[in-house]
Amino acid sequence: MGNLIEGQTLIYERVDDVVYARYRDEPYRNIPRWVVGGYPEACERAKAKEQGDLFTYADWQAINEMARTNKTLRKTLEKVLDIYLLARDSK
Repeated sequence: MGNLIEGQTLIYERVDDVVYARYRDEPYRNIPRWVVGGYPEACERAKAKEQGDLFTYADWQAINEMARTNKTLRKTLEKVLDIYLLARDSK
């Protein structure tokens, strides 16, 4: 089963349609839980959050698509882009 620690019991947890596993007993219980399954979109979001991302690339594509017809979202994204460019240029 990959890199699992032999003889160690796992605890499975379901959060927001994502199934995680973690070790139950010491000294391994401090190892962070990891994604083992769930709905693909939910798993993708969970993995993005683990990596420190705000959202997935699919979310970003959907936001851009919606901004084509949603004036408020478009204006807000334009402001975000301006802030990003200012922050990037001030480094």
